[in-house]
Amino acid sequence: MRRTPALIVGGGPAGASAAIILARAGLPHLLIERNRETGDVLCGGFLSWRTLESLASLGVDPQALGPARVTRVRLLAGDKMVEASLPRPAHAVSRHRLDTLLLARAEAAGAAIERGVTVKAIESRAARLGDGAEIAAEALFLASGKHDVRGLARPDSARGVDPTLGLRVRLGPAPAVERMIGDAIELHLFDRGYAGVVLQEDGTANLCMAVHRSRLAEAGDPERLLEALGRELPALGERLAWRATGAVDAVANVPYGWRARQGETGLFRLGDQAGVIPSLAGEGIGIAIASGIRAATAYAAGGSDAATAFQTRLARDLARPIGLAGLIRDGAESPRIARAVLPIARIAPIMIDVVARLTRIGHARADTRFTAAKG
Repeated sequence: MRRTPALIVGGGPAGASAAIILARAGLPHLLIERNRETGDVLCGGFLSWRTLESLASLGVDPQALGPARVTRVRLLAGDKMVEASLPRPAHAVSRHRLDTLLLARAEAAGAAIERGVTVKAIESRAARLGDGAEIAAEALFLASGKHDVRGLARPDSARGVDPTLGLRVRLGPAPAVERMIGDAIELHLFDRGYAGVVLQEDGTANLCMAVHRSRLAEAGDPERLLEALGRELPALGERLAWRATGAVDAVANVPYGWRARQGETGLFRLGDQAGVIPSLAGEGIGIAIASGIRAATAYAAGGSDAATAFQTRLARDLARPIGLAGLIRDGAESPRIARAVLPIARIAPIMIDVVARLTRIGHARADTRFTAAKG
């Protein structure tokens, strides 16, 4: 059995951020990632201003993310539309670009990374791999995203009675798509779901949808659901007309609203394994990066014993953004409520500004002093 003081499971934004901090501190560790090549994860390409600050503190230059700045949010429900400026400029980037930059930064900092390593199960801080080998660690950083690992899976009850699925298609690239979307992130609201649309660094638009299983079941399959939504929502239909060829990417049973409320010695849950914020808030990547920075900083200061306090603090800090995002999601998925609220938002755009600020997690700054993790 191999051993390492700190094992990071997952090479996405959360795991890579933790690896950067541990490498900077000169602490022995190992990051394992199941994919040999960096792919393009379904959702998560919106980076808030606070997330950009966290990335900069990790040594990732925001200019390297590409040209896709986001300055406005556009809400659409039926025939109603409202638009407002974001509190501060944000950014949109593909997960392929973001994950590539973060892992490259981790490698440059001296992180130990092994790719193509699949974890089948975890028991007592030991990871059993796909080839039957095991890696034991004093501290485990679980950064597997929406993918659960046997032995530390989130509870089935977190999925709810009508689970949510994530669906993704690409639009363009085309000048017409750029004109329609511009520098805005769009949220198209409909019965039992919503779709987010934003331009990315390569000129394509990412259309990522969260939809309840019951709505998908009524349509029959993802293709028929997209056709139905295109007829139901003219603005969304106009954008779907520019859909690129290819299958609909999907992820099942996303446990929106779940948080790891308690910690245990030696286990640091990061990103979606710590808390799953509804995607319409645009803070999933922010939580992933902030949790990676906080966890590694806590470990550097207090070792594996710091995990319990870290998790409790993170759960407390996630309560407001995840709770508020959940309330907004409930309203957004009800056509009657969404259409009633949008006219109010039109005359009081400060509402959007306030919501955007309150659904952010506190900025986590990468530091080499390692006294205590601060939000």
